[in-house]
Amino acid sequence: MSSTSQKHKDFVAEPMGEKSVMTLAGIGEVLGKRLEEKGFDKAYVVLGQFLVLKKDEELFRDWLKDTCGANVKQQGDCYGCLKEWCDAFL
Repeated sequence: MSSTSQKHKDFVAEPMGEKSVMTLAGIGEVLGKRLEEKGFDKAYVVLGQFLVLKKDEELFRDWLKDTCGANVKQQGDCYGCLKEWCDAFL
C-alpha cells in the first residue's frame, strides 16, 4: 500500500466532528471550494455520500470526479482516507 500523507493520518486519528471538507486527504482548496458550491461543505457530508454509495471505491471515485473534477490520485487519497476513518470509527 502506498504511504499516507500527514493530512490523511491527522484526519483518521480522531472523530470527524465539524471538520471542513478540505481536511479530507486529496481535497485541497480548489476541489474543496467546488464541493462547497455543491453543498458538500463538511467532511461528514462527503462521508454521507461515501456511505450512500455503500463504500464502493469505483462509484465514489466516479462521483468525486464528476462532482469536483478530482484526478485519479485525489480520488484515491480521499477514498482511502474515508475508508480508513470508517474502519476505525464505524
